[in-house]
Amino acid sequence: MKKKLLAVLCCVTMAAASLAGCSKPAANTDTTAAGAGTEAGTQAATEAQTGSETAGGAKIALITMDSIDQHWITLNDGAQKAAAELNVEVTFMSPNTKDDAQQIECVNNAVAGKYDAIIVAANGPDAISSALKEAQSAGVKIVYVDSPANVEAEATFSTDNKAAGQTAGEEMKKALEAAEVTSGKIGIINVNAATDSCVMREEGFRAAFEGTDFELLETQYGEGDAAKSQTIAENYITQGVVGIFGCNEGSTTGAGNAIKANGSGSIIGVGFDKSDAILNLIADGYLLCTMAQNPDVMGYEGVKAAVQAVNGESLGGAVTDTGVSVLTKDSAAGGSAPAGGSDVKASKEWKIALITMDSIDQHWITLNEGAQEKAKELGVEVTFMSPNTKDDAQQIECVNNAVAGKYDAIIVAANGPDAISSALKEAQTAGVKVVYVDSPANVEAEATFSTDNKAAGQTAGEEMKKALEAAQVTSGKIGIINVNAATDSCVMREEGFRAAFEGTDFELLETQYGEGDAAKSQTIAENYITQGVVGIFGCNEGSTTGAGNAIKANGSASIIGVGFDKSDAIQNLIADGHLLCTMAQNPDVMGAKGVEACVQALEGESLGGAVTDTGVSVLTK
Repeated sequence: MKKKLLAVLCCVTMAAASLAGCSKPAANTDTTAAGAGTEAGTQAATEAQTGSETAGGAKIALITMDSIDQHWITLNDGAQKAAAELNVEVTFMSPNTKDDAQQIECVNNAVAGKYDAIIVAANGPDAISSALKEAQSAGVKIVYVDSPANVEAEATFSTDNKAAGQTAGEEMKKALEAAEVTSGKIGIINVNAATDSCVMREEGFRAAFEGTDFELLETQYGEGDAAKSQTIAENYITQGVVGIFGCNEGSTTGAGNAIKANGSGSIIGVGFDKSDAILNLIADGYLLCTMAQNPDVMGYEGVKAAVQAVNGESLGGAVTDTGVSVLTKDSAAGGSAPAGGSDVKASKEWKIALITMDSIDQHWITLNEGAQEKAKELGVEVTFMSPNTKDDAQQIECVNNAVAGKYDAIIVAANGPDAISSALKEAQTAGVKVVYVDSPANVEAEATFSTDNKAAGQTAGEEMKKALEAAQVTSGKIGIINVNAATDSCVMREEGFRAAFEGTDFELLETQYGEGDAAKSQTIAENYITQGVVGIFGCNEGSTTGAGNAIKANGSASIIGVGFDKSDAIQNLIADGHLLCTMAQNPDVMGAKGVEACVQALEGESLGGAVTDTGVSVLTK
């Protein structure tokens, strides 16, 4: 609340000095860096940080949609933390309200002030574009956070808003089904028709209700203002709605306040963003849940990317999903949402077993590195006791060994949803806490940290489609190499990939399974190539490496290879043009967050089984 008040006061003060009302509080250059930085940033941004420390003194302007919403204040907090670590100046010069003219004025002020870079959350994709192009012409680097404009930038850090909106819809549907409500009207409160992030959230939400008997009413716009949104929600309630969806912080707060004022316990309210007001409305039962983004991650990674760009590094316009968590009454009341980090402290040297699918793939090695770093920070012991190959029996043995060794918690990436379930239930009966990373089993756990695999798989499909269209290829066979038919994460990736090609003239061949082995996957890919495929999709590291090696051996530049995971071999295949791109997850984030969640659970905190999307990036040449 103090931060919010300070932001408002700064806006009022600076409004007198600026014709457009852009606030320009002093950069938080006295901030002392705490910890090793935000863990939920992408591998690409983290690993490409080389030389960032040499940009001391760089001036960076942070321009968000306004300077009042807690979402933007938290984003600024993350930016200031990175600024302190990298010894640069970040000035939060956002307007005091959502207004295109004021945001354009802020961009112009940054150019006039000779700032080296601008980090911006655009009100809409078009209004600010000319101002940003002029800034780029003046040599200013542009990085997007939360919501981009229609101008190419160095990098973008945002939520996969369509996927998150669909998750919001699914949460409402589940609650309505639990209440035995199978039809009725649902209201949607959005910011405006131009803000891309919120438009995509609405699109995802509506998609969740396709094919149902619910009637989604015409969207009403409240400009992100809680009072206006409350009035809209009250009007919806008079129409007898069974649910209301808010697309941002103000919309969600307004919807919750209207439901509270109405006193009805039958209207399901679901929204976006995390603030004290929203968490209180969830805790009191007036909202079902909210999709909590990671604005601190956006701000932190945005500054890092801006510094890299100022230093002359090329980020290739990479778009990074910074993840989202579903916050329900349990997590709101507990006050700790795993996605947002915590001040968790370990009261003793807890013993935690880390059991992944194997101990060889670089994906799992990186996950272990993230876990070990967090373990050292928290003063706990993490033992990497994974099998040397993907094998259910070996993984079950690892779980049993952890129980016999009296480990306090197990972090596990399940080979499949069922095979390991009995062993995990026995572990829980013995008092062992269970946390999932990457791929869960069919047993309830304290928390799960994974990629939204279906959404990421669909992104992979869209990338292949774009490349085929660019090559004027509108039909043909496409091969898919998966690990097996049981590993949930990879099954969902395939499902998303196939969804991207629905309604096209492409023929997706029957999936072949290589057990994640690069050599087996290469043989499968070579067989696909003999069938004249135009594209091959690999669902994990081994599958992708095998596909790329087969395309390389064939010597054809016309076969589009797209895959998953990030390793030296995959990156080399992309750099040499044998693969188009890969969906790079954040296994280090999974590992770090997994350890943190174990400690929280062992210290008596309830995490409510929260599922956290740890994000993905599209890595191209």
